[in-house]
Amino acid sequence: MVKIRLMRMGATKRPSYRVVVADSRSPRDGRFIENIGKYQPLEDPSLIDIDGDRALYWLSMGAQPTGQVQNLLKVAGIWEQFRPQPSAPKKRASSTAEGSTPAAKPAS
Repeated sequence: MVKIRLMRMGATKRPSYRVVVADSRSPRDGRFIENIGKYQPLEDPSLIDIDGDRALYWLSMGAQPTGQVQNLLKVAGIWEQFRPQPSAPKKRASSTAEGSTPAAKPAS
């Protein structure tokens, strides 16, 4: 499964993060598929720089954001553009539905 998550950068006690698309089996700071942004929480205000087009592309391809990345996408305004489509309720087949033909009666 592909995930959109944070990769920690920076020195000890001075974190900064890259927003990356990576395989879920890869380590946190390991191999990634694509770097789509950065997040620096120690700046005032926090710097959130995410490439919206690439994030929307990966979300549409089925990449799952982690909780923190989903919050960052909401702050950046990208999550509202994505709006995952809820699955439509399935229609139940019934014999009294409009447009259906009544069952043939046996001849007696």
